[in-house]
Amino acid sequence: MGQYKKLWYLLFAVLAVCFTILGYMGSEVYKKAPPYPEQVVSASGKVLMTKDDILAGQSAWQSTGGMEVGSILGHGAYQAPDWTADWLHRELSAWLDLTAQQTYGKKFDEVSPEEQAVLKTRLADEYRNQSRIKEDGSVVISDTRVKAIESILPYYHGVYGDDPALQTTREHFAMKNNTLPSQEAREKLFDFFFWTSWSASTNRPDETFTYTNN
Repeated sequence: MGQYKKLWYLLFAVLAVCFTILGYMGSEVYKKAPPYPEQVVSASGKVLMTKDDILAGQSAWQSTGGMEVGSILGHGAYQAPDWTADWLHRELSAWLDLTAQQTYGKKFDEVSPEEQAVLKTRLADEYRNQSRIKEDGSVVISDTRVKAIESILPYYHGVYGDDPALQTTREHFAMKNNTLPSQEAREKLFDFFFWTSWSASTNRPDETFTYTNN
């Protein structure tokens, strides 16, 4: 046993270092996790959702199978979409169309490449910088962004409900009809989807990268 004494000391030292690093990194992940806003408010002053709504939406998502039905922030099954990316893509596309219509009187894909570049720059600034969480824990989003969100909600209600027009989509996603029957629960679920897309697209305070390091 004596001849292995130094090796045992070395093993214990390595384990101590590894667990210390693991504990430190775990605490850092916890401290730097995306925050839940106390409330999300439109620029015109309407409260769109609260922290409790987002948490209720997280519970609603878990009740449908959670990561077994698609993924969130890239974590989960890949049969259904990554709901974070899907939501963000649809919301951004809607925002670009709305803003192009307001600015140029045309849809986004109908304006010139130069005009598209201007719109994309505005989009990046609004989503990355203008929706940062404030000291009081609130997040303020533009009325245009609110309209973009409202325009995509029918699709998600249809997917999680029983819209016949989306039957094939549900089959591709391995989702049953009325995956989430309650409309109220679906509305909370979509608050949760919004929060995940917000955390993936909004820069951290005083940083130039998002809560998911994009």
